[in-house]
Amino acid sequence: MIFTSATCEIPKTGDVPQHLAVIMDGNGRWAKKRFLPRIAGHKRGVETLRSLIKACIGREIGYLTVFAFSSENWRRPPEEVSFLMNLFMGALDKEIGNLHANGICLKIVGDRSRFDSRLVERIVRGEALTQANTRLTLTIAANYGGRWDILQAVNRLSLAKPEKIGHWTEKDLAPYLSMAHAPEPDLFIRTGGEKRISNFLLWQLAYCELYFTESFWPDFDAVLLDQAIDTFRHRERRFGRTSEQLPHA
Repeated sequence: MIFTSATCEIPKTGDVPQHLAVIMDGNGRWAKKRFLPRIAGHKRGVETLRSLIKACIGREIGYLTVFAFSSENWRRPPEEVSFLMNLFMGALDKEIGNLHANGICLKIVGDRSRFDSRLVERIVRGEALTQANTRLTLTIAANYGGRWDILQAVNRLSLAKPEKIGHWTEKDLAPYLSMAHAPEPDLFIRTGGEKRISNFLLWQLAYCELYFTESFWPDFDAVLLDQAIDTFRHRERRFGRTSEQLPHA
């Protein structure tokens, strides 16, 4: 399926986002607040993601993309990075069967070159197993950065269409972006109180509605999701037009 860009065509909109993008922030601070090690927060965060997936299915949200590990997160303490990689690998082992049984298609986007071969093997196996599922597309961004995504897309396009250098369009570049399998996000949520997008989906968030909550990721539940969706529902999405041009006007 080919998805259009909000800067090229006016997308269809509704009361519920078709594609939800989430930065799952605040795991470490959640744990610290409870006098627990940071890794306890990350473990709890996996449970929260499991609950969010169910909530998205219940609300007929077709695409969920979460930021699990950024290209800048390698700067964290080595022991925490190692734990996160092992947690990721363990989660794939434990959850892939459930994802497949529930009709969920799994996509992992990001630079895999720094991953252990065992992790890459699990990613490839999980994507292959679930590729035909259509109930929900769950995309996990791991070792991902928005600038990396644009650069790798340009590099791939330059090899594919060198004769058009200097005349490329958005439509030329779009198939080479990591998120080509999904429509652009309608709603972006960041937990943990920070108000920035931190190199996440820089291209795709061009006309996305942004929502920030003080709640730490392990505390994010269906009630907080509904609050975010309610805010989204009351946003006026103009895509460059005036209010008077909107259908409801």
